[in-house]
Amino acid sequence: MRNTLAILLILFACSCKENKPTVAANLTSGQMPCIVTDLNNHIHIAYGNGDSIMYTESANGGQSFQTPVCIDTLRNLVDFAMRGPQIAIAKNGVAIVALNKTGDIFSYSKDEFGKWKKGSRVNDVDSTCKEGFIGLGSDGNQHLFAAWLDLRGNKRNKIYGASSSDGGKTWRPNQLLYASPDSSVCECCKVSVTMKDQHVYVMFRNWLNGNRDLYLMESKDAGKTFDVPGKLGKNNWPLEGCPMDGGSLSINGNSVQTAWRRHDSIFSAVPGEEESFITKGKNPSLAAGNNHQLYAWAKADTVYYKPDNGEVQVAGKGSLPSVQMINEQNAICVWTNDKNINYLLIKL
Repeated sequence: MRNTLAILLILFACSCKENKPTVAANLTSGQMPCIVTDLNNHIHIAYGNGDSIMYTESANGGQSFQTPVCIDTLRNLVDFAMRGPQIAIAKNGVAIVALNKTGDIFSYSKDEFGKWKKGSRVNDVDSTCKEGFIGLGSDGNQHLFAAWLDLRGNKRNKIYGASSSDGGKTWRPNQLLYASPDSSVCECCKVSVTMKDQHVYVMFRNWLNGNRDLYLMESKDAGKTFDVPGKLGKNNWPLEGCPMDGGSLSINGNSVQTAWRRHDSIFSAVPGEEESFITKGKNPSLAAGNNHQLYAWAKADTVYYKPDNGEVQVAGKGSLPSVQMINEQNAICVWTNDKNINYLLIKL
């Protein structure tokens, strides 16, 4: 009887410990963290700190992080308001792209030995990405795709892209992906890119017929050609100004998942289907995988998150969150608060 009681007490204590809420922690000083995980469940984060492109990683699921390293110093680095260094996993390495205020995009890659090298410039026409918005995706091997707002030709923002077949060391000639017939796409909203095998998905906020709605385009040949972009959701957002809110994009199995803002609300949508209301807020981030979705967003200087099978929770004070799955049971949310980067480990 005593042994049985002892075992029950131990199980109860373990259960309490396992369900204990994780507390947000400060990672480092900096802004605009971008986060990815690799096949070994290692966490990789790129961010800006002044003019420095910074990087850190965790090999133990976020229990600790390595001392951040400076990849490069880029004069007038863009690292604010949903703009900042972007990171992706390549085979046996990591790739980062970053911009300066002049409108040029630079690339960096880390090999399997941990050595960082500067690659070729991504944009092949000078000073074309002046708004500073770029998205980066990877197939997990050596193929990357970057998409951004580009002013070349007529000084109106269009969606341009470029691919790399060597993990971000070199980039192919730039290609026009989309130009709005109403003069410009939304001038100050983030572009999102994700990849799976030969499929490349690019999401952006359009400006068409007076509406600032999210559109998604797909390539089935690793970015060589793209389908005509399709609008996400059934309703529209007539808006004169720019909301500075580009949304988020992820893949769950064979399904493309999107999250984005319209008016004061955040919606989720699968291409071709009606949108689903998630919550009130702005600047959503979405991580999908293992048949789960995890949402994070900001409202009134507070970051919130919600698993698709759970309740809304407070992550902490701050803004501009980014979420990522670590494994089947765990995820991580990072965000900026007063020029510091905080993070929270989330159990799904």
